[in-house]
Amino acid sequence: MPGALPLPTQLYLEQAARWPRAGRHILAHWDESSVIVYQAYRPAIAHWALAHGQFGGPQFSFSRMSWIKPNFLWMMYRSAWATAEGQEMVLAIRLSRSFFEQLLRGAVASSHARDSAETRDEWQARVRASEVRLQWDPDHGPSGGSLERRALQVGLRGATLRAYASSEIIELIDMTPFVAAEREHAKREGWKELRTPLEEVYPIADTAVAANIRLDVG
Repeated sequence: MPGALPLPTQLYLEQAARWPRAGRHILAHWDESSVIVYQAYRPAIAHWALAHGQFGGPQFSFSRMSWIKPNFLWMMYRSAWATAEGQEMVLAIRLSRSFFEQLLRGAVASSHARDSAETRDEWQARVRASEVRLQWDPDHGPSGGSLERRALQVGLRGATLRAYASSEIIELIDMTPFVAAEREHAKREGWKELRTPLEEVYPIADTAVAANIRLDVG
């Protein structure tokens, strides 16, 4: 039930009315010092993480890139509302804004943009030197339809992934019961009853960070 979730929620339609309809924007639940990101895992990994307050255990891999998503509905699209194999549990991870923006500061696009000022060789050199990737993909509505707005996901590996998975976690929240409760509302025409975690456009004050991730401002 929405009341059991330790994050504020709001009707989806009320939120969608104020969100940007197009462009590269980070939609997230945030406050003055922290921001929420999402990941979905098989139950063995999620239960271990919730029990220990960090990621690890026999089934969690530190040798592969792990992707975090600040946008709840982007996570719902990727996990098929926690019904996709291996993504049956959705976790919200609270990070400090300083760490989150540190990730964005060092992130390198996962593919070379044709309109980029840097050459492919320069981009490849940055990819090799960085432990953080970023992608802007089409955002999606509650039923999975593609939108004009772009959604951000950030990939982590190496020492950065280890820091994210342990010392940088402020709080882990099991979103799975909430996702299950809202799943049917997402299927119904009009989404009148659907509630989602309260999200706003995340503000990036550092112009160098905004430029690095090619954020649309305004």
